[in-house]
Amino acid sequence: MSALSLQMPLVRLHQCRIPRVGPQRARALAAALADFLGLSDPQQVTVEDLLLYLPLRYEDRSHLARIVELRENMWASIEVVVRVTGSYAVKGGQLTIFELSATDETGQIRAFWWNRPWLEKALPRGARVILYGQWRYNAPRRCFEAENPDFEVLTEADDLAAAIHTGRRVPVYRKLGPFTTRPLRAILYHLVQPLTAESVPEMLPEETLRRLHLIPRHEALRRVHFPDEETPLEDYNEARSPAHRRLIFEEFLRLQLALGRRREERERSPKGPRIRVDDRIREIVRAILPFRLTEGQRHALREIVRDMCSSRPMNRLLQGDVGSGKTIVALLAMIVAVENGYQAALMVPTEILAEQHARNIKRLLAHTPYRVELLTGSLRNTEKRELHEALSRGEIQIVIGTHALIQEGVRFHNLGLVVIDEQHRFGVLQRAELIRRGYNPDVLVMTATPIPRSLAMTVYGDLDISIIRDLPPGRTPVRTFLRTEEARPAIYQFIATQVRAGRQVYIVYPLVEESEKMDLLNATQMAEHLQRVIFPEFRVGLLHGKMRPAEKDDVMRRFLAREIDILVATTVIEVGVDVPNATVMLIEHAERFGLAQLHQLRGRVGRGAAESYCILLAHDLATPEARERLRVMVETTDGFKIAEKDLEIRGPGELMGTRQSGAPIFRIAHLVRDQSLLELARREARFLLTRRSQLPELKALLDEIRRQPQYGLTSIG
Repeated sequence: MSALSLQMPLVRLHQCRIPRVGPQRARALAAALADFLGLSDPQQVTVEDLLLYLPLRYEDRSHLARIVELRENMWASIEVVVRVTGSYAVKGGQLTIFELSATDETGQIRAFWWNRPWLEKALPRGARVILYGQWRYNAPRRCFEAENPDFEVLTEADDLAAAIHTGRRVPVYRKLGPFTTRPLRAILYHLVQPLTAESVPEMLPEETLRRLHLIPRHEALRRVHFPDEETPLEDYNEARSPAHRRLIFEEFLRLQLALGRRREERERSPKGPRIRVDDRIREIVRAILPFRLTEGQRHALREIVRDMCSSRPMNRLLQGDVGSGKTIVALLAMIVAVENGYQAALMVPTEILAEQHARNIKRLLAHTPYRVELLTGSLRNTEKRELHEALSRGEIQIVIGTHALIQEGVRFHNLGLVVIDEQHRFGVLQRAELIRRGYNPDVLVMTATPIPRSLAMTVYGDLDISIIRDLPPGRTPVRTFLRTEEARPAIYQFIATQVRAGRQVYIVYPLVEESEKMDLLNATQMAEHLQRVIFPEFRVGLLHGKMRPAEKDDVMRRFLAREIDILVATTVIEVGVDVPNATVMLIEHAERFGLAQLHQLRGRVGRGAAESYCILLAHDLATPEARERLRVMVETTDGFKIAEKDLEIRGPGELMGTRQSGAPIFRIAHLVRDQSLLELARREARFLLTRRSQLPELKALLDEIRRQPQYGLTSIG
C-alpha cells in the first residue's frame, strides 16, 4: 500500500487500497475530475484535487428514529433488521424492483430500489442495516415505505460511528462523471480518515494560524467532508464552518501573495520606454481631439500619462461603461508614445472591431504624419509580409490587430505601448506574448465590462485602475422593456415606425442556423423571413460569425452608410460596433443571454442623441435566474450595478476566465459570499510580504505559487 500523498496522481489512487477502487476506477475518476476542472490531461489531476472537490451540501443523518416515530414525508435514519426480500419485474420485464420488509422493536417498514438486483446479496435476510430516506405512509400495506433509500449494512463488530452513509452527518456531492454521491462519499471517507499533519504539510505560517484563529490544513480537509458535531450544520451548508473558513482564506491568500509578488517585480523591473510630455506634445494631442473630453476621460488620461512618464512600466486597467469613450483616451496615450519615438499596438478580439478601430483612428489621424495599419488573419500573405517588414523597420507607428499581432514573424522596432481592448476575451498567454514583443512596454488593458470591486481585488490586484464613470454629453439613456411572444406584432409595428423615421435597428438571435438540439429562432432563417414577410419595404441585412471577413466588413460598411435599415445578427455585434443612427435593439430569446452580454448588446444603441430602445423578447421565463437577469436589465443601465449582480448570479468562474490559464484559481472561495475573507487575505498578504525574511516557512508557499501559471501570469490583465 502506497503512503498517501496529496500530490500523488489520482490515476494511481488504487495503490492506496481504497475499497472498491481498482486501476480502472482510478483512471475513470481522474478523467471525470480533469473534465470538471477544464484540464486536458487526467495525469495532471492529483489526490489534492479530489480533496478540494467539496460537498454540494450536508445532511444530518445522525439521529436514529424508531419506526413508531416516522411521519409522512419525514427524512430519517432508522436501524432495522431485514425480514423478507425479493425481486420482481415490472413494465413487461424492462425494469426490476428489489424490495425488502424490515422491523425494529416498534414496527415494520418497506423499502424498494429500482434496477438494483445485486442488492439481494448486499441486503440478505437477518442483516442489521441503517436506512436513510424520505418515508411515506402506504395505506394498503399499512406501513411506511421509502424509495431508493441510502443504506448501511452493520456487522457485529460495527458501531454507529463506523457508518459512512447513514447514522451521522454526511456530505452530498454533485455527480462527477459516472460517480454519484454515494461512491464519492465512500472514496473520500477513506481518503480523509488517515490525514495527519505529516501527510498534509501546513502551508500557512504558524503565526497566521494563531492570530487569525484558523484550524490546521489536514483538519480542515477532514472536517470539510465529514463535519464535526460541535459546529452547527447550518454553518457547513453556508460555507462558514471553521473548515470552510480555513480553506477559503488559503485560496484567497495564495492569489493575493501572487499579486503582491507581481507588483514587486514590476516595480523593480527597469522600464523600456522613456516618456516625457511637454507643451509641444500637449498641443499635438489637443489638435487631434475633435471634441472636449469629459471629466472622467481627462482624469483617466492624466493617470495614464503619469504612469507612462514614471520610472516603472505602466500596468493599468481602464474600465468604463459602454460608450464612455475609453478608446479615445487610449488613442491619446498612443500619440504620447509615438511622439516620444515609440510604436504602439492595439489588440482587439474580433476582426470587425479591429477594422472599426482602424477606420476611426485613421480618420482622426488623417492630417498627421503617423502611419496607422491594420493587421488581421484574413490579410493575404504578401500583405502580411509587407506589414511585418514595415513594423520591424519602425515605419508603422500604430498597428491595430487581432491575435495576428502575436503570430510568428511579427517583430516590432521599438514597441513602447501595448493597449489590449476587451481584455477578458484573450487568454493570459496571448496577452503575455504581445507584451513580450516590447522591452518592458507600458501596458493599458481596457474593458467595457465594469468590474465589481471584489473581482478587481483578485484578478487585477496588481494593476492600477482608472474608471470612467461619466458618459459623453448628448448621450440619452436607453429605455429597456421586457416583452413576451404576445407582443411580437406590436414590436414589429414599432420597428417599422422607427425605420420610417430614418432610424436603424438591430435584431439579435442566439443561433446562426437552425439547430436540432435547440428549439430557438436563428438569424439566417429569420433574416429571410423578416425581409420577405414582415418588412418587405425595408432593407434587411445579415451578419454572423460564420461569414468571411470580407463579407462581414461589407455588411457593416453598408449598415454604417445607412444602406441597410434592419441588421439581423448574432452576438458578433456585441463588442465595439458603433452606429450612432441605430436606435432599436431587439434581442430574441433574451433569457438565453448572460447579464454582461445583454448589457453589451444594449450598448450598441443609444450612441447618438436620439432616444433609443432595447426590447428583451423572452420565450421562456421558467427559471428564477432568467427572470432575475431580465429584471435587472429593465431596472438599470448602470454597468457597475449590472456587473455586481452578474457576479452574484453566475459566480466568478466565467467572469474571471480562469480556465484560460489551465486551471481554475478558486475551487472553494466565492467572491460575493466571501468578501470579508478576501479583504482579510489581502491585508495578511501585504503583512507577510513585508516580514518574509522573519518567516522562513513562507518560502515553501511562495515557491509553490511561483510554479503555478494561473498565479504567475495574473498581472497581465
